[in-house]
Amino acid sequence: MTKKTVAIHKFSSCDGCQLAFLNLGEALLTLTELVDIKHFAEAGLLNEQHAVDIAFIEGSISTPHELERIKQIRKKSKILISIGACATSGGIQALRNINDAQSWIEGIYAKPEYISTLDNSSPVSEYVTVNYELWGCPVSTEQIVVCLQSLLAGVSFKDNTEKVCMECKREQNICSLVTNNTPCLGPVTKAGCGAICPAFGRNCYACYGPAVDTNTSALSQRFEGFGLLPEDIARRFSLFNNNAPVFRNIANKLLESKTD
Repeated sequence: MTKKTVAIHKFSSCDGCQLAFLNLGEALLTLTELVDIKHFAEAGLLNEQHAVDIAFIEGSISTPHELERIKQIRKKSKILISIGACATSGGIQALRNINDAQSWIEGIYAKPEYISTLDNSSPVSEYVTVNYELWGCPVSTEQIVVCLQSLLAGVSFKDNTEKVCMECKREQNICSLVTNNTPCLGPVTKAGCGAICPAFGRNCYACYGPAVDTNTSALSQRFEGFGLLPEDIARRFSLFNNNAPVFRNIANKLLESKTD
């Protein structure tokens, strides 16, 4: 039986999501028995132009060159999967979308005319068709494994639709929001991380992006009850997945209320 061909591509990102593959350890060797990895720069395999069955994309589209690259990769990929906050929502660098990015460039670089960048940092889906999305900052090895297992078995992959609160309950973590009266984004965040932060006494920072049916307005009102100012609440929604529409909208609404 012919093995499926796979490529892992990097765009504007920190490389963290590619580590989900490398963190497989010895299991990565087993994976290579099931699929034929054609391109994976992080692992030393360079063949970006090769047509593949499955392409994983890490990173946001931030430059004209990246825009052309993603279009070419889409043409040569049967299934395209965006992985991580940068690829699915624009990442932390999308904070530049709400500011004058050009003024930042001029303030940092001695010769800003040599810097070529798009006006916005955007998710892959803004420019090409994406078949599946794996949210997270970074994505987990488990997500990658489950996704590949599903596709190799010939079935559609479905990502986790639970909220972090469900993971907290299973781990028997003390609720930051109800018991400790501290602002936590778990009620509006997609599960998948294993509730790592709450397990160590920290609040959720929405690394895995907005969950389905999130009520950010109700949660922001709860935060107001803790004494947080609108700009402080907006800042909590403006982290790794700040450009996700539901987070961006509530942050903008809060900042607008500050100026009224």
